[in-house]
Amino acid sequence: MQNDDRSDYKYVFVCGLHRSGTSMLGRNIARLENCTGFKNTGADMDEGQLLQDVYTIDTEFGGAGRFGFEPSTHRTETSELLTPENIARLRASWHAYWDKSKTICVEKTPGNLLMTRFLQAAFPNSYFIVVKRHPVPVSIASQRWKINITSLHSLFEHWLHCHELFEQDKKYLKRVYELSYEDYIADPARYHAEIAAFIGTRLPEPPKEEKFYYVTQWRNPTGLRVPEQAMENVTGAHNQKYFDRWTKLLTDSSFRGYYRYIARKYEPRFTPYGYSLTKGMGKSEEALCGGSKTYAVVGPLYCLGADALFFCWRFGLKLRWHTKQRIKALLPQFVLMRIRQARARSVRLGPKAA
Repeated sequence: MQNDDRSDYKYVFVCGLHRSGTSMLGRNIARLENCTGFKNTGADMDEGQLLQDVYTIDTEFGGAGRFGFEPSTHRTETSELLTPENIARLRASWHAYWDKSKTICVEKTPGNLLMTRFLQAAFPNSYFIVVKRHPVPVSIASQRWKINITSLHSLFEHWLHCHELFEQDKKYLKRVYELSYEDYIADPARYHAEIAAFIGTRLPEPPKEEKFYYVTQWRNPTGLRVPEQAMENVTGAHNQKYFDRWTKLLTDSSFRGYYRYIARKYEPRFTPYGYSLTKGMGKSEEALCGGSKTYAVVGPLYCLGADALFFCWRFGLKLRWHTKQRIKALLPQFVLMRIRQARARSVRLGPKAA
């Protein structure tokens, strides 16, 4: 029987909000020498939170852009969950998927950002890699997920809330390495080398022949195709499309008054993190120069209206989901099987099948 409590194990936890690049970064770290991560687990994005039953997963608290507002998601060394039995169960859950021939175990879950002290208590020989990304791409990308309909100002508030909690927790951590998504995509080789040195390993030799596997994604029936050993390529194109979207919202949207108000409101709070909602985005910066008194009066009303709109939207989606579940419960199993087979066939054949 393999001993999962060996003293030579190191545990590397990749932390950062949803849409901050944690998945790609986590997979690349797991490709370093003597490192092992999760793959082929069948769980969405091979996230560790979905492979255990000790703590509640973040989707139970609203998921991306909302989970951090639930106080219980901020777990520390004082958590009542940290019993010897729970720690043993959590270790066993994850070691079932890690390669036991390697001693540096990598786990990635966005909610780790609020669990660093908890994880350090459960895994004393732990290392934390914390990545942050500009709030505009993080928030707009999260908002566009169909299962997470949330106002943009609430997403900005969530970004700040979670990173502020991490700043408080950071002083309790023994080993932490921080980087930004923007710096990482600009020079990935540098950060791979620095992270390798931080966790006590080195870069792998380039593979002679590359193989691929698929990462499960709820929004992609075929999954994401990624290399087994070679580092994944990174690009700034994804960031730019969200900045372009934000600029259009500030300048051309019918609701630009709302977007300009929240840009003014949150700009000073993002500045200490090295981010701006207006600088370097062309005419959007100029568009924010006037109308400050008007925005100060009507801005809060804009936010109330946005919250009410998105609440109704979420309620409608949940109602539709519950209705579908009730219909499925009434249908015979052979009918459900035929529906699943038809969907699978449609995915395999693509649009031409219709």
